[in-house]
Amino acid sequence: MRKKKSGLTCIVVHPVLKGAGTTSRDPEAQLEEAVGLAAAIEMEVAEAMIVNVATPSPATLISKGGVDKAAIAIEEHKPTVVIVNGTLSPVQQRNLEKAWNAKVVDRTGLILEIFGARAVTKEGKLQVELASLSYQRSRLVRSWTHLERQRATGKTGGPGETQIELDRRIIADKIAQIKKQLEHVRNTRDLQRKAREKVPFPLVAIVGYTNAGKSTLFNKLTKADVLVKDMLFATLDTTTRAITLPGGRKIVLSDTVGFITDLPTQLVAAFRATLEQVTQAEIILHVQDISDPEHVLRRNDVLEILEQLGVDPDAENILDVYNKVDRLPAKEAKEWRRNTKGVAVSAVEGTGLEELMDHIKTYLDKDRTEYAIKLPISDGKWLSWLHRHGEIKSDRTRGAIRYLKVMLGDADYARFNISRKAEG
Repeated sequence: MRKKKSGLTCIVVHPVLKGAGTTSRDPEAQLEEAVGLAAAIEMEVAEAMIVNVATPSPATLISKGGVDKAAIAIEEHKPTVVIVNGTLSPVQQRNLEKAWNAKVVDRTGLILEIFGARAVTKEGKLQVELASLSYQRSRLVRSWTHLERQRATGKTGGPGETQIELDRRIIADKIAQIKKQLEHVRNTRDLQRKAREKVPFPLVAIVGYTNAGKSTLFNKLTKADVLVKDMLFATLDTTTRAITLPGGRKIVLSDTVGFITDLPTQLVAAFRATLEQVTQAEIILHVQDISDPEHVLRRNDVLEILEQLGVDPDAENILDVYNKVDRLPAKEAKEWRRNTKGVAVSAVEGTGLEELMDHIKTYLDKDRTEYAIKLPISDGKWLSWLHRHGEIKSDRTRGAIRYLKVMLGDADYARFNISRKAEG
């Protein structure tokens, strides 16, 4: 049996549920994504299979025929773990482990594993741990013998608590402890954000389905070196950089964690604080892989998660960025470039980025007005201030006076006038 350096192998089982309430997604694409998730934590996929489920089994989710089909592959490959690309109840997970005599992880558990392996910052690690503990707490059922034993407490060894009750209490205590730590980290970040607000550059947030090319676009626009891999959830922690738009206006660009179909609710809740900046962004760049056959469905997945975060999916500040146009046939790519609802780009090749920057500038300029301003020609201090906070549209001199036309936000214009008067 072939193994990677990690020495971990798996079998991926994707159950296709038939009947009302099921989606029209391509099962092969869903299976491929599940294989990609397994690869994201360096697991070798010994075999991947689709199992049709006409009627979900309350005991195992998968019908008996599907359980038997997977059992043959499990017996042959003896994998480290069996990944079921669906949501299993604690009882279903336990029953499948008994039927297959193997460790079983569902989609939620797998994504939590990936997030645990990818988190880098202190806050990211705490958020993942909080999500994992919330998930584990739901897995504590009276099903394993070690969870049913009484543990004596107190000096006399009298009536005690069951192991499951003790485990629940330990997890509850740990969750409370992590929430306190997160609160401290968030308070620190709030202080940092307030400091940044003294230099109020507009925030532009990049969101999108995982592996849509967000980090590649971020690197191209900011000349940063955020990790880029052809891998699901290659980066988790949010990164921000300041960049300058055409005309000289500065913005803060933020690259956020990727979204995915059926992103575990525990993770959405845990990462809500990190993703709060998306709700505060003046523009949201929704990066989409238009070479993906399931592009429309994945676009909807992202919009659903944005809605969970309190963002109106129909808001006018969400700009569609159609990435990977270089992977399309020339005619189709041309049609996407003509699309008036968004901007077609290739983050890898750098095409379309100037148009994207122009779109951002045009939207942000809605909050600016052109003001006529006069300055003494010797007044370099306030000329420099206007360059930093606005966009100089014209600059003419007559004698000792400089006549300017400047695009400024109303608040900046008021600040300009008040500060100059205060100087006398």
